[in-house]
Amino acid sequence: MRTTVAIVGGGYGGITVAKALDEVTDVVLIEPRDTFVHNTAALRGLIDPQWTEQRLFLPYDRLLSRGQVIQDRAVRVDTRSITLASGMRIAADYIVLATGSTFPFPAKVDVDDSAAAKNKYRATHNALANADNVLLLGAGPVGLELAGEIKAAWADKAVTIVDPGRDIVAGDYPDEFRAELRRQLDALGVRLILGTSLREQPPSDAGEAKTFTATLHSGQQLTVDIWFRCFGVAPVTGYLADDLASARQENGHLKVTADLRLAGQQNVFAIGDITAIPEAKQAGAAEQHAAVVASNIRTLLHGGDELTTYQPGPAGIVLPLGPKGGATYAPGWHGYLDADAVSQIRQRSAARPNSLLHLDILDAEATSQFKGADLMTDVYAEIFGLHQRHR
Repeated sequence: MRTTVAIVGGGYGGITVAKALDEVTDVVLIEPRDTFVHNTAALRGLIDPQWTEQRLFLPYDRLLSRGQVIQDRAVRVDTRSITLASGMRIAADYIVLATGSTFPFPAKVDVDDSAAAKNKYRATHNALANADNVLLLGAGPVGLELAGEIKAAWADKAVTIVDPGRDIVAGDYPDEFRAELRRQLDALGVRLILGTSLREQPPSDAGEAKTFTATLHSGQQLTVDIWFRCFGVAPVTGYLADDLASARQENGHLKVTADLRLAGQQNVFAIGDITAIPEAKQAGAAEQHAAVVASNIRTLLHGGDELTTYQPGPAGIVLPLGPKGGATYAPGWHGYLDADAVSQIRQRSAARPNSLLHLDILDAEATSQFKGADLMTDVYAEIFGLHQRHR
């Protein structure tokens, strides 16, 4: 008899586990959306409608060769089964929780139907295209990336980022990395207003075309034609039942063991944004979690008990500012680059010694090569069996 592995959530981590176990178990991937959403490219999709149509929404039908994808929402998960919104109950030998997190549009969509999501991107794109003054609330990676995308497409638009924090991109990153981002934002003409916030909520919805005057606690006033919320991540874990619910912390994150099992459980794993692991919530981390879980389930299937543990790596981030801009903090990653790439980065660093001080911080050109130019759309098209799609 084959083993059933139910994976709740078809995002970056969920699809990685599903593909890794597809040949050795009966995989059931449960996902409410009708397509995979490549969130890494979502902000580019807002700017370029062609990306929205061709690169953001990838169908699941070619993802697995044996397993099945069920389009439904998990409303209750216990130690041995998943109950769906349709009323269907799926029994499983192993359960992998990979439901990810929500984030304000346009970084993530808030509808399950891809046609409705595309319509929302198109409508918001049109509103943004006609706006002269853009306000972004939040100076984290999303706010900065969206600012870079807007300025790369419409250099004449006034883009202002407001954040109550004292600096951009919170996290364990060196000052030189932030300085490089600041340099590029300044060159693009992006205005940063830090250490303050709006006195009142905007009179319009985020992404809606409506001109208004925003007053900050600092006393400054801004004329705004459209605004976007660029903060507010929230893990999706409200479906846990019985003993599983005890692993859920007040903030919604789940306590996991070193081998990524839910605390106190033997057959239930959790990966990605929903875990309480103290690290940046990024697609790459979810995929690394997935590799550990897939390995551990294989070990358990063969009767082994020496499971792989997950160790968070050093803080790292690839932050594009449009197709040709951005900066990367990649401690130790230069060990994966070839000699020519290292030499080129050294030469560019030497040309700007005050902004790029060591190989751990990569410039706009290297960032574009890593991620900025295509935002890894070809990689995911190939994962979903669509590798000829963008060529």
